[in-house]
Amino acid sequence: MTRLTDHEIRDISEYLQNGKPLPDKYRFLLFEDKREVELVWNGKTAEVTNVILPFQTIETVDEPRDETKIKMQASLFDTGGRQISGWTNKLIWGDNKLILSSLKNGSMREEIEKQGGIKLIYIDPPFDVGADFSMNVEIGDTTLTKQASVIEEIAYRDTWGKGADSFIAMIYERLSLMKDLLAEDGSIYVHCDWRTTGYMKSVLDELFGDGNFRNEIIWQGAVGDTSEKNKKFIKSHDTIWLFTKNDSYTWNEVYQQFSDASEKQYKNKDEKGFYRIAPIDNPGGSGYQYSLGYGEKMPANGYRMPKETALKWLEEGILDVRQGRVPGRKLYKNQNGVRCRDVWADLPSLQGSENQGYATQKPEALLERIIKASSNEGDLVADFFMGSGTTIAVAEKLGRKWIGSDLGKFSINTARKRMIAVQRELKKAGQDYRAFEILNLGKYERQYYIGQHIDERVENAADLERQREMAFADLITQAYQAEKMDGFTTFVAKKNARAVAIGPVNLPVSRDFVNTVLTEAREKQITKVDILAFDFELGMGDNARDEAKEMGIDLALKYIPRDVFDKRAIEKKQVKFYDVSYIEVKPIVRGRGNVKTVAIELTDFACFYNQDVNTNLRPGQSKAIIRSGQVVKISKDKDTEIESEEILTRHWSDWIDYWSVDFDYESRPETVREGDDDVATGNFVFENDWQSFRTKKNRQIELTSVEREIAGGRRYKIAIKVVDIFGNDTMKIIEVGV
Repeated sequence: MTRLTDHEIRDISEYLQNGKPLPDKYRFLLFEDKREVELVWNGKTAEVTNVILPFQTIETVDEPRDETKIKMQASLFDTGGRQISGWTNKLIWGDNKLILSSLKNGSMREEIEKQGGIKLIYIDPPFDVGADFSMNVEIGDTTLTKQASVIEEIAYRDTWGKGADSFIAMIYERLSLMKDLLAEDGSIYVHCDWRTTGYMKSVLDELFGDGNFRNEIIWQGAVGDTSEKNKKFIKSHDTIWLFTKNDSYTWNEVYQQFSDASEKQYKNKDEKGFYRIAPIDNPGGSGYQYSLGYGEKMPANGYRMPKETALKWLEEGILDVRQGRVPGRKLYKNQNGVRCRDVWADLPSLQGSENQGYATQKPEALLERIIKASSNEGDLVADFFMGSGTTIAVAEKLGRKWIGSDLGKFSINTARKRMIAVQRELKKAGQDYRAFEILNLGKYERQYYIGQHIDERVENAADLERQREMAFADLITQAYQAEKMDGFTTFVAKKNARAVAIGPVNLPVSRDFVNTVLTEAREKQITKVDILAFDFELGMGDNARDEAKEMGIDLALKYIPRDVFDKRAIEKKQVKFYDVSYIEVKPIVRGRGNVKTVAIELTDFACFYNQDVNTNLRPGQSKAIIRSGQVVKISKDKDTEIESEEILTRHWSDWIDYWSVDFDYESRPETVREGDDDVATGNFVFENDWQSFRTKKNRQIELTSVEREIAGGRRYKIAIKVVDIFGNDTMKIIEVGV
């Protein structure tokens, strides 16, 4: 520590006595700092999350669906899939900070290490959260904008709203966890734009060390605002930072093809496609003479160049000894193309067939170049801000294993459909593909969140946090027009004869939470229960209601709407909570004897969304809203200013984006890894036997599955999962006896 002057000591004392922060200069005077340059922000800490939460397998997709009758399993082990070398790809829904921490510290770490570790991480974190979570979805003949969920907004929009320091803190912790998960020879690519590129480079330098910085890649993507009123250069590129964990890392040379514009620089191209190069002056005669002659315009003695250059070009295949010519197009050219530079202007923009409706979606060609450069076939690739699933789709096509995660249910459903389509494509081509599973981050430990952002030095910090939770519960209770109720563990209010439980503000309600509520209801002889939540974990729905019914409890699962935070809406009693969707199906059993068939017909689907219900239109303007599960177009006449309505939801099936069937639901019990043991949860894994979904090209959806052979003399529990156009899913279980 530097010796302080009397003036500096008095100055520091004054700051401390007045409770003011010390100026930065005293940080360097008081504490030794090993770094010459360091990134500093408000609230900086080296601590990262170390929570371990178990992963719950919600669904497995072993192979694309059968287009004809599904045969009964012929042996103990299902040989229908194309599983390779024991690894099942992972599609994980949840907060990536908790996912990364659980991967790093939990039992799945060992599984990852057996695959050689994660060799490549690519992330494209949100620059503009509105663009990342507000999606355009098609319903019937109409395009509707899906708003970001409250949980998505809490996770990201609030981060941006709090300024650069909170964004840096968010990405710093996640990148720190990613670094730990990277294999020793692994690489990370971080995609960003003008809003974050400066911060991102500083964070990466600090975490990975500037000695492991490899490239600043400039990718010319979509062109920005071209208006002449915008008095600045047109934005037309993103930045991709490439860092490695160590000096020894996986690298495969990749090549670019020259554009026509580049070829026009070179004249005198002969009939065999070779080009003339300019002579390199080499006074003094120490050069290496090499004949390039292929025409009368070439001097008889050829061109001269430095010996070292000629030998290097011979070794790299730039010069052709047999032909005595320079093969094609430009220097550094070989049979594969031209060595790739760090400015990528040669990649095509997003192709129509790839477009999944994500504003920030990147073309597959971009990820193909990255994955080929920094991984090999069989390597494990990961993307923890997955979006539409481009990284994992390309990884699958290139024979890599993968892990993908995202906070948005819409993203998980988009990626699920995309990966099934890739499986179908590879199966049709006779190529191998892997099974994948969809996972929840289970058993959210609520106590982990209570107080985690509170300064432990503040007295009664836990009491303050409890007061905040009580204030949140009071807000929801008031909006739900219920009465407060004391003396219960999970119930906070009652409405008419129904007890009310409220899920956390920043997490989806899990099955564990529902089971805890139902257990208390049974103990206290409560027969009518409402559970209110901003979101429910994957697979929640009719099955939870049916299980509660078996316990003699009438359970309603209701979404908390966005306008619960609007005080005026609460005061006017305009806040409407809506139920989780309902499914109706009909089993179709055919055949005689011991072997029969069953197919599932989807007969009804009801959802109860509300969005943008209150409109304020100008004359001549129209807008699509959602009111009680119906899409309604509101129009205001330009002349009369009279508003008219048109219901655009023509059929209940318009709401369905995807549905699938597990014909023998209880065939695979769910287990979670706790320590060294696999512990049964009492639930089952949904095995995706058949599915139908809409694509950008084909908006039709089938409402009856193929037939599945079933054996006589037993009863089957069949699970049906439906995902709506907003990415929310619900599941129904029926029993069929043969």
